[in-house]
Amino acid sequence: MIESLNPAHSLYAVYLKIDRDIKLQIGRLGSFSFKKGTYVYVGSAKRNITARINRHKKIDKPFRWHFDYLRPHGEIIKIITYENSIGECELAEKIRKMHKGAFPVKGFGASDCRCFSHLIYFHD
Repeated sequence: MIESLNPAHSLYAVYLKIDRDIKLQIGRLGSFSFKKGTYVYVGSAKRNITARINRHKKIDKPFRWHFDYLRPHGEIIKIITYENSIGECELAEKIRKMHKGAFPVKGFGASDCRCFSHLIYFHD
């Protein structure tokens, strides 16, 4: 796993590789199909980003965030933190464009904003 972590940052991107097609219930968001490929989850932590990232790395834990439902089904291959000169929504869009990806699930990780999603998918 590649990590580029700065504890002074407040934004992060977790790259999760899924090696087979799956269908999952994501909390109250609904049931969704996830294709084989790489998913990038963009999040923020106003305090203690290291603790948040360490939680995302764990597989066995109570499910609190949308990413918690997806995490057990893939391998984290990269984690990058970012300073907050742009917001979470803008970072998700920037990463989507960079990888020519798509937002596969409306509202994933974005329950406290108006953007489409904070989960990006791209086929490897």
